[in-house]
Amino acid sequence: MLKLAKLPDRTPVKIGITVTPDLAHALADYAALYNSAYADKAEVADLIPAMLDAFIASDRAFAKARKEAEATP
Repeated sequence: MLKLAKLPDRTPVKIGITVTPDLAHALADYAALYNSAYADKAEVADLIPAMLDAFIASDRAFAKARKEAEATP
């Protein structure tokens, strides 16, 4: 058996969202700071998936609840 397990489905899923003007402004500011810090040209839409991944990965209550839900048949 290989050490590397079969890769999960990596087909992108497009999700459209509507945000408040304040959040849109904050996201634009974040993108500007990100681009300045990393000498990059990322758009807000490029950053949102990474932001959501980081948020979900850091939510211990969510991880616990998810693990409990997966253990329940």
